[in-house]
Amino acid sequence: MSSTSVPLHISISEKLRHQIEVGDYLPGEKLPSEHQLMKTFSVSRITVRRAVANLVNQGLVKSQQGRGVFVTPRQKVAYSLSSPLIFLEQDLTRKGIQFTFENLTFRKVCPAKHIQTSLQLIGKPTVYLQKKLLRMDGAVGAVDVSYIVLELGQELGAQLKGQMTFPTLEAHGIVIEQIDAVIECTHADYEMSGYLEVPLGQPLIVYRYTTYTTGQRPILYGETISRADRFCYSLSIEKEGPLTH
Repeated sequence: MSSTSVPLHISISEKLRHQIEVGDYLPGEKLPSEHQLMKTFSVSRITVRRAVANLVNQGLVKSQQGRGVFVTPRQKVAYSLSSPLIFLEQDLTRKGIQFTFENLTFRKVCPAKHIQTSLQLIGKPTVYLQKKLLRMDGAVGAVDVSYIVLELGQELGAQLKGQMTFPTLEAHGIVIEQIDAVIECTHADYEMSGYLEVPLGQPLIVYRYTTYTTGQRPILYGETISRADRFCYSLSIEKEGPLTH
Protein backbone atom coordinates (compact mmCIF):
# COMPACT_ATOMS: atom_id res chain seq x y z
CA MET A 1 0.00 0.00 0.00
CA SER A 2 1.45 3.36 -0.99
CA SER A 3 1.74 6.20 1.51
CA THR A 4 -0.67 8.29 -0.58
CA SER A 5 -3.46 5.77 0.10
CA VAL A 6 -3.13 6.05 3.90
CA PRO A 7 -5.86 8.29 5.36
CA LEU A 8 -4.47 11.58 6.61
CA HIS A 9 -5.58 11.11 10.22
CA ILE A 10 -3.89 7.68 10.30
CA SER A 11 -0.66 9.16 8.94
CA ILE A 12 -0.69 11.86 11.63
CA SER A 13 -1.46 9.45 14.46
CA GLU A 14 1.37 7.18 13.29
CA LYS A 15 3.81 10.10 13.34
CA LEU A 16 2.68 11.02 16.84
CA ARG A 17 2.88 7.40 17.94
CA HIS A 18 6.47 7.23 16.71
CA GLN A 19 7.31 10.42 18.60
CA ILE A 20 5.85 8.90 21.78
CA GLU A 21 7.76 5.64 21.31
CA VAL A 22 11.14 7.35 20.78
CA GLY A 23 10.60 9.63 23.76
CA ASP A 24 9.84 12.95 22.11
CA TYR A 25 6.77 12.98 24.36
CA LEU A 26 7.35 11.35 27.75
CA PRO A 27 4.80 9.57 29.97
CA GLY A 28 2.61 12.17 31.68
CA GLU A 29 3.62 14.88 29.22
CA LYS A 30 0.96 16.91 27.43
CA LEU A 31 0.65 16.68 23.65
CA PRO A 32 0.44 19.89 21.60
CA SER A 33 -3.02 21.48 21.53
CA GLU A 34 -5.48 20.91 18.72
CA HIS A 35 -4.60 24.31 17.28
CA GLN A 36 -0.87 23.53 17.39
CA LEU A 37 -1.37 20.16 15.70
CA MET A 38 -3.58 21.75 13.03
CA LYS A 39 -0.79 24.24 12.30
CA THR A 40 1.98 21.62 12.39
CA PHE A 41 0.28 19.22 9.98
CA SER A 42 -1.72 21.80 7.99
CA VAL A 43 -4.98 19.94 8.51
CA SER A 44 -8.50 20.57 9.79
CA ARG A 45 -9.67 20.28 13.37
CA ILE A 46 -11.70 17.13 12.62
CA THR A 47 -8.61 15.43 11.15
CA VAL A 48 -6.61 16.23 14.27
CA ARG A 49 -9.39 14.93 16.51
CA ARG A 50 -9.57 11.66 14.58
CA ALA A 51 -5.77 11.29 14.80
CA VAL A 52 -5.80 11.84 18.56
CA ALA A 53 -8.75 9.44 18.91
CA ASN A 54 -6.60 6.77 17.24
CA LEU A 55 -3.94 7.28 19.92
CA VAL A 56 -6.55 7.14 22.68
CA ASN A 57 -7.92 3.87 21.28
CA GLN A 58 -4.38 2.42 21.30
CA GLY A 59 -4.00 3.37 24.96
CA LEU A 60 -1.05 5.65 24.17
CA VAL A 61 -2.69 8.86 25.39
CA LYS A 62 -5.58 9.88 27.59
CA SER A 63 -7.78 12.93 27.14
CA GLN A 64 -8.53 14.97 30.26
CA GLN A 65 -11.46 17.32 29.80
CA GLY A 66 -10.43 20.94 30.08
CA ARG A 67 -6.74 20.09 30.41
CA GLY A 68 -5.65 18.43 27.18
CA VAL A 69 -4.25 15.12 26.01
CA PHE A 70 -1.50 13.38 28.00
CA VAL A 71 0.82 10.46 27.25
CA THR A 72 -0.08 7.46 29.39
CA PRO A 73 2.54 5.58 31.46
CA ARG A 74 4.09 2.74 29.43
CA GLN A 75 5.44 0.54 32.22
CA LYS A 76 4.34 -3.06 31.80
CA VAL A 77 4.12 -5.16 34.96
CA ALA A 78 4.99 -8.86 34.78
CA TYR A 79 3.73 -11.42 37.29
CA SER A 80 6.16 -14.32 37.62
CA LEU A 81 4.33 -17.64 37.48
CA SER A 82 6.49 -19.97 39.52
CA SER A 83 6.61 -23.19 41.46
CA PRO A 84 6.48 -23.04 44.41
CA LEU A 85 3.71 -20.48 44.09
CA ILE A 86 4.44 -16.82 44.78
CA PHE A 87 1.31 -14.72 45.23
CA LEU A 88 0.73 -11.73 42.94
CA GLU A 89 0.89 -9.05 45.65
CA GLN A 90 4.10 -10.53 47.08
CA ASP A 91 5.75 -10.78 43.66
CA LEU A 92 4.98 -7.20 42.68
CA THR A 93 5.99 -5.79 46.07
CA ARG A 94 9.44 -7.35 45.87
CA LYS A 95 9.82 -5.73 42.43
CA GLY A 96 9.10 -2.33 43.94
CA ILE A 97 5.66 -2.01 42.35
CA GLN A 98 2.83 -0.56 44.42
CA PHE A 99 -0.12 -2.95 44.24
CA THR A 100 -3.64 -1.99 45.28
CA PHE A 101 -7.11 -3.32 44.56
CA GLU A 102 -10.72 -2.22 44.79
CA ASN A 103 -13.50 -4.67 45.67
CA LEU A 104 -16.19 -4.24 43.01
CA THR A 105 -18.67 -6.90 44.12
CA PHE A 106 -19.04 -9.82 46.50
CA ARG A 107 -22.32 -11.72 46.29
CA LYS A 108 -23.94 -15.14 45.93
CA VAL A 109 -24.60 -16.42 42.40
CA CYS A 110 -25.39 -19.59 40.52
CA PRO A 111 -22.33 -19.98 38.25
CA ALA A 112 -22.19 -21.10 34.63
CA LYS A 113 -22.05 -24.83 33.88
CA HIS A 114 -18.31 -24.93 33.12
CA ILE A 115 -17.60 -23.31 36.50
CA GLN A 116 -19.87 -25.81 38.25
CA THR A 117 -17.88 -28.58 36.58
CA SER A 118 -14.51 -27.08 37.54
CA LEU A 119 -15.60 -26.72 41.16
CA GLN A 120 -17.27 -30.16 41.18
CA LEU A 121 -20.53 -28.65 42.44
CA ILE A 122 -23.60 -30.79 42.92
CA GLY A 123 -27.19 -30.14 43.97
CA LYS A 124 -28.09 -26.45 44.04
CA PRO A 125 -24.80 -24.87 42.95
CA THR A 126 -24.32 -21.56 44.76
CA VAL A 127 -20.96 -19.80 45.11
CA TYR A 128 -19.67 -16.35 46.00
CA LEU A 129 -18.72 -14.14 43.07
CA GLN A 130 -16.04 -11.55 43.73
CA LYS A 131 -14.72 -8.95 41.30
CA LYS A 132 -11.61 -6.92 42.08
CA LEU A 133 -10.05 -4.06 40.12
CA LEU A 134 -6.25 -4.39 40.30
CA ARG A 135 -3.93 -1.38 40.08
CA MET A 136 -0.16 -1.35 39.65
CA ASP A 137 1.59 1.92 40.60
CA GLY A 138 -1.83 3.55 40.45
CA ALA A 139 -2.67 2.45 36.89
CA VAL A 140 -5.55 0.05 36.23
CA GLY A 141 -4.08 -3.21 34.98
CA ALA A 142 -6.56 -6.04 35.43
CA VAL A 143 -9.89 -7.24 36.76
CA ASP A 144 -9.95 -10.47 38.76
CA VAL A 145 -13.24 -12.38 38.69
CA SER A 146 -13.35 -15.28 41.14
CA TYR A 147 -15.94 -17.84 42.15
CA ILE A 148 -15.39 -19.09 45.71
CA VAL A 149 -17.09 -22.16 47.14
CA LEU A 150 -20.00 -21.28 49.39
CA GLU A 151 -18.61 -22.29 52.79
CA LEU A 152 -15.41 -20.29 52.35
CA GLY A 153 -17.28 -17.25 51.05
CA GLN A 154 -19.55 -17.32 54.08
CA GLU A 155 -16.70 -17.81 56.55
CA LEU A 156 -14.21 -15.32 55.09
CA GLY A 157 -16.40 -12.79 53.29
CA ALA A 158 -15.36 -9.79 55.40
CA GLN A 159 -11.66 -10.54 55.00
CA LEU A 160 -11.88 -11.29 51.27
CA LYS A 161 -13.40 -7.87 50.63
CA GLY A 162 -10.34 -6.15 52.05
CA GLN A 163 -7.50 -8.54 51.25
CA MET A 164 -6.25 -10.57 48.30
CA THR A 165 -7.76 -14.03 48.05
CA PHE A 166 -4.86 -16.51 48.25
CA PRO A 167 -3.04 -14.91 51.21
CA THR A 168 -6.40 -14.70 53.03
CA LEU A 169 -7.10 -18.39 52.49
CA GLU A 170 -3.66 -19.49 53.65
CA ALA A 171 -3.78 -17.15 56.68
CA HIS A 172 -6.85 -19.13 57.78
CA GLY A 173 -5.22 -22.53 57.35
CA ILE A 174 -6.53 -23.30 53.84
CA VAL A 175 -3.50 -24.52 51.93
CA ILE A 176 -3.22 -23.83 48.18
CA GLU A 177 -1.73 -27.08 46.89
CA GLN A 178 -2.28 -26.73 43.15
CA ILE A 179 -3.42 -24.28 40.48
CA ASP A 180 -4.41 -25.42 37.00
CA ALA A 181 -4.36 -22.50 34.59
CA VAL A 182 -4.51 -21.47 30.96
CA ILE A 183 -3.63 -18.11 29.38
CA GLU A 184 -5.44 -16.98 26.25
CA CYS A 185 -6.89 -13.95 24.51
CA THR A 186 -10.31 -12.39 24.92
CA HIS A 187 -11.90 -9.09 23.91
CA ALA A 188 -13.26 -6.25 25.99
CA ASP A 189 -17.01 -6.39 26.47
CA TYR A 190 -18.97 -3.38 27.70
CA GLU A 191 -18.20 -4.08 31.36
CA MET A 192 -14.46 -4.69 30.89
CA SER A 193 -14.01 -1.72 28.58
CA GLY A 194 -15.31 0.47 31.38
CA TYR A 195 -13.22 -1.06 34.16
CA LEU A 196 -9.98 -1.25 32.14
CA GLU A 197 -10.46 2.05 30.27
CA VAL A 198 -10.10 0.49 26.81
CA PRO A 199 -12.29 0.56 23.67
CA LEU A 200 -15.03 -2.03 23.26
CA GLY A 201 -13.60 -5.10 21.54
CA GLN A 202 -9.93 -4.42 22.36
CA PRO A 203 -7.86 -7.61 22.78
CA LEU A 204 -7.15 -8.51 26.40
CA ILE A 205 -5.23 -11.28 28.17
CA VAL A 206 -7.26 -13.69 30.29
CA TYR A 207 -5.66 -16.01 32.86
CA ARG A 208 -8.16 -18.72 33.80
CA TYR A 209 -7.41 -20.85 36.82
CA THR A 210 -8.84 -23.48 39.14
CA THR A 211 -7.43 -23.63 42.65
CA TYR A 212 -7.19 -26.80 44.74
CA THR A 213 -6.61 -27.34 48.45
CA THR A 214 -5.64 -30.52 50.31
CA GLY A 215 -6.99 -33.73 48.80
CA GLN A 216 -7.37 -32.24 45.32
CA ARG A 217 -10.50 -30.38 46.44
CA PRO A 218 -11.34 -27.44 44.15
CA ILE A 219 -12.20 -24.30 46.10
CA LEU A 220 -11.98 -21.45 43.63
CA TYR A 221 -12.35 -20.78 39.91
CA GLY A 222 -11.12 -17.46 38.57
CA GLU A 223 -10.36 -15.32 35.55
CA THR A 224 -7.88 -12.44 35.65
CA ILE A 225 -8.59 -10.20 32.65
CA SER A 226 -5.82 -7.72 31.91
CA ARG A 227 -4.62 -5.00 29.58
CA ALA A 228 -1.74 -6.38 27.52
CA ASP A 229 0.00 -2.98 27.52
CA ARG A 230 0.12 -2.85 31.34
CA PHE A 231 0.17 -6.39 32.64
CA CYS A 232 1.63 -9.71 31.50
CA TYR A 233 3.02 -12.99 32.82
CA SER A 234 6.55 -14.38 32.90
CA LEU A 235 7.63 -17.97 33.34
CA SER A 236 10.95 -19.72 33.95
CA ILE A 237 11.08 -23.41 32.98
CA GLU A 238 13.76 -25.75 34.22
CA LYS A 239 14.44 -29.31 33.12
CA GLU A 240 14.37 -31.68 36.09
CA GLY A 241 17.37 -33.68 34.95
CA PRO A 242 19.22 -35.14 31.94
CA LEU A 243 17.17 -36.98 29.37
CA THR A 244 17.52 -40.77 29.40
CA HIS A 245 16.98 -43.21 26.60
